[in-house]
Amino acid sequence: MRALLGLCTLRALETGPSYGYAIIAELEQAGLGVVKGGTLYPLLTRYEGAGWVETEWRAGTSGPGRKYFSLTTAGRAELERHRRRWQEFAAVTCDFLSPGPPGTDLPLSNTTERRTGP
Repeated sequence: MRALLGLCTLRALETGPSYGYAIIAELEQAGLGVVKGGTLYPLLTRYEGAGWVETEWRAGTSGPGRKYFSLTTAGRAELERHRRRWQEFAAVTCDFLSPGPPGTDLPLSNTTERRTGP
C-alpha cells in the first residue's frame, strides 16, 4: 500500500478539494486499509512542495478550521502519468501471474524491450 499511497491520494483529490481525515476515510472505504495521519500529511506536504497540491484553510462551523487540499494542473498531470504507469505495470504483472507461459505481447515500459518468454 505504501508504494501506491501517493497515486491513491492524488486520485482521492481528483473530484475536488478535501481534508486529511476525509482522504483517510475515502481510502479506507475503498478497501485500501487504514492510513495514519503521520503517513498522509508528510506526503501531502511533499506534493505541495512539488506543486501538485495546493492548500486552503477553511473555517469550521462548529470547531477548528480545516486545511483543504486540492490538485493543481501539475497534480492532475502527475496523476495521469502515475495512472498510466500503474495500468501498464498491472497488465504486465497480471500477464506474468496468469497460468501457463507468460505472453509476449505486453510492453514492459516505453523504453524497455518486450519480454520474449522463458
